[in-house]
Amino acid sequence: MGVVVNLGDGKREAPSIKQLIDLTATDMARVNELILARAGSDVEMIPEVANHLISSGGKRLRPMVTLAAAQMFGYEGDGHVKLAMSVEFMHTATLLHDDVVDESDLRRGRKTARTIWGNQASVLVGDFLLGQAFRMMVDVGSLEALDILSTAASIIAEGEVMQLAAAKNLETTEDEHFAVIKAKTAALFSAAAEVGPVIAGASRADRAALRSYGMNLGLAFQLIDDALDYGGSAKDLGKNVGDDFREGKVTLPVILAYRRGTSAERAFWKEAIEEHRVDDAGLEKAIGLMTRYGAIADTISRARHFGEIARDALAPLEPTPQKAALIDVIDFCISRVN
Repeated sequence: MGVVVNLGDGKREAPSIKQLIDLTATDMARVNELILARAGSDVEMIPEVANHLISSGGKRLRPMVTLAAAQMFGYEGDGHVKLAMSVEFMHTATLLHDDVVDESDLRRGRKTARTIWGNQASVLVGDFLLGQAFRMMVDVGSLEALDILSTAASIIAEGEVMQLAAAKNLETTEDEHFAVIKAKTAALFSAAAEVGPVIAGASRADRAALRSYGMNLGLAFQLIDDALDYGGSAKDLGKNVGDDFREGKVTLPVILAYRRGTSAERAFWKEAIEEHRVDDAGLEKAIGLMTRYGAIADTISRARHFGEIARDALAPLEPTPQKAALIDVIDFCISRVN
């Protein structure tokens, strides 16, 4: 249908995570080896399904954050590599589960595992990856790291259930939506950032700084995803533009446009989201209403706000290349709308 929304001013060159990639390249090579080894199984379907998603071109941002956060505090063992693999397996498992819950057909430009092998296989392989993640956490031998990541796993599952319970509910408040994305997305970013200083023996203040950084980075990341669904590209999103609308997801742009609209416009949203009457013309109208009421722009503004909180969380820490790289991540995540 060709609807494109200009989500940014386009005046600056897009920020990059090149410094993060360079700093973690050696460790990420070890992480990738572990990923391939631990995704293996004598049950033929398990590595097929796992490798389909693992090899699909994700940036592996979360494990790189874990590695950089450990490096920042001088960690010299191999526990950060194992924890980074655990973080990536947790993320991959949630994607497999998400695609089933959301009935998604495309992930990172490729068919989802569920469309190839079915919902049951996707859920069960996701469970296998979670099991492997926890085995690796145990290998590290840090009860604190195990506690942080296992707590995150529980919170993510709670977030999925919260989202399911609120599905298609246009009366969802902004606070309620933030609670969902804090659990579903930000909790893993937060845990990924915190376990690095934990195994490095950093102070409680330093751990708290990385925990806050990860949480607010995750919130910003998800809000930008919410905005991109109504004006980005499949390449940026890793899924079809408008999928949230077609799936009846109540994201922040929908919440704001619904609350700010007229009674007739709210009736349109109820028909589209609650009664699931969606088509390309409906998506075009939805984007028009969001533009009229500043819903996309305000979603981006909120993302930038959380990005600034993430930046401030790192401010007291000593300057290091890793700190600079983690700050670059904030700018990179938000720049996706430019």
